[in-house]
Amino acid sequence: MTASVGSGPLPRLLMSFSVRTPPTATPAAETGVEVMTGELPASQPLLGADAAMWAVVLAGGIGSRFWPLSSPTRPKQLLRLLGDEPMIEECVGRLDPLIPAERVLVVTSADIASAIRAAIPSVPAQNVLVEPRPLGTAAAVAYAAQEVTRRAGPDTLVALLHADIAVSFPDAFRHTLSHAGGVASRDDVIVTVGCAAVRADPAFGYAVPAASLSRDEPFARGGAAFVSQFVEKPTVAEAAALIERKAVWHTGVCVWRTRVMLNALRRHTPEVASSLDALAEGSHDTFFGSVQSTSIERGLFERSDALVVVPGEFGWDDVGTWASLRRARDLDDDGNGGHGSSHFFDSSGNIVHAEGSDVVLFGVDNLLVVTIDGITFVTTVDRATDLRPLLDRLPPDVRSVGGKPEKP
Repeated sequence: MTASVGSGPLPRLLMSFSVRTPPTATPAAETGVEVMTGELPASQPLLGADAAMWAVVLAGGIGSRFWPLSSPTRPKQLLRLLGDEPMIEECVGRLDPLIPAERVLVVTSADIASAIRAAIPSVPAQNVLVEPRPLGTAAAVAYAAQEVTRRAGPDTLVALLHADIAVSFPDAFRHTLSHAGGVASRDDVIVTVGCAAVRADPAFGYAVPAASLSRDEPFARGGAAFVSQFVEKPTVAEAAALIERKAVWHTGVCVWRTRVMLNALRRHTPEVASSLDALAEGSHDTFFGSVQSTSIERGLFERSDALVVVPGEFGWDDVGTWASLRRARDLDDDGNGGHGSSHFFDSSGNIVHAEGSDVVLFGVDNLLVVTIDGITFVTTVDRATDLRPLLDRLPPDVRSVGGKPEKP
């Protein structure tokens, strides 16, 4: 199902909205997309001085596509995949100073909540919200939106994001959040952040920009536009057709006011709507016992007639598979990426994660090699995109091999 801006009543257009000059842009050699790298001037914030934005970070799941590095006791968001800090800590850190840690809520599962709290000591323990069971991101967003409403009021601005994204330019990222917050604060819309779709990737969502909200600031120059169609995880052919229509990738980042999000879920998402009253009354057990599983993208974005997109140019990538690390990590001249004691000879396009042993590759291409806790895992980079069918076939003692938490 997809949404069309002509399928229902639209909120009033923000024809008076304008965008301040963004930070300095530099061309990205690989994609040709301009990437903002400058600092947002502290004296000229896009948000008003009284607009205290909150953040909701989705950090559930173990990241099975990163087996054997990830496991139920060492989920992906606690791994140091991109730098010296766990991904969840990097995520919280890049929000500051726009959103300080005390205004960050993290939604996660019961079995990893303690580990999440330990990884982000700057975030108050009560800000880590626990889902009793995984029910999709729509339920998680509703839960967090109601909690922000309880603490800060129904018109509070919220930035929603995932813990496992890569961001190359944090200053530009915060500038984009501030820009999106300026749009969301002026009308009853949900503002998603899109970035240039440089390939027909079926793992992402796609948003097709329509009419710009301001005649003076078109989407192509950093303005905001209504979304004429949103499609979550299309086929490769469908993704290519969407790109022909100037669709952008949905980064998983969006900004909204709590009242707007809860009203949108009530209107468009029946899987969640019938349980929202219980949530508002504080009956979390009733809510999670009755809500149906769906994602925020399929359950709301594909159905909404009030979805807006702003361009995000901050070096985004979704760290969803081993293959994505080849884009996010530093590579040698032959496109090899290694962690730990890894050595490459006459080889190209390989990914190696070595813990506790040396790995030497000679005369091979596009392999993934992972050594950890006595297990050596070898496959091609292409086959590593979805390891869940493999995990279902492994003996339990092998499947849970990556169970030792990473050392600080």
